[in-house]
Amino acid sequence: MEPRISLITLGVDDLERSYRFYHDALAFPASYIQGNEIVFFRGSGARLALYPRSRLNDDVAPRLVGRHSRFPGITLTHDTADRQQVDRILASAQACGGAIVKPASDTFWGGYSGYFTDPDGYLWEVAWADVWQSGALAMQG
Repeated sequence: MEPRISLITLGVDDLERSYRFYHDALAFPASYIQGNEIVFFRGSGARLALYPRSRLNDDVAPRLVGRHSRFPGITLTHDTADRQQVDRILASAQACGGAIVKPASDTFWGGYSGYFTDPDGYLWEVAWADVWQSGALAMQG
């Protein structure tokens, strides 16, 4: 297997609400047609999909239903090109229905980050670090 993530699928409670959140708050470009059962967002790396939670539960395994109420041990991260973008993205997420879980602050690893949840409770970290801007660790926001 090639070490690559191609698609992250989030099971959501309200497809239209989640589409608006990711499209309006986070500016993810989408190929969504109202009435479709799935939304795909394009990105520079892995793609993000939104799919009704009940349908995703049926697809994965009915015995997993109900376990989602616990922290699943995963967060999604968006790395930014500059420190100020962290605050702007957190504010945009909150303005569009997300909840700030941890306000942005300096981190023990030398960066700056904060966390929000989307309308379905998925945790996102928004992070910046000077070390990412050069050399082998260069990242784009």
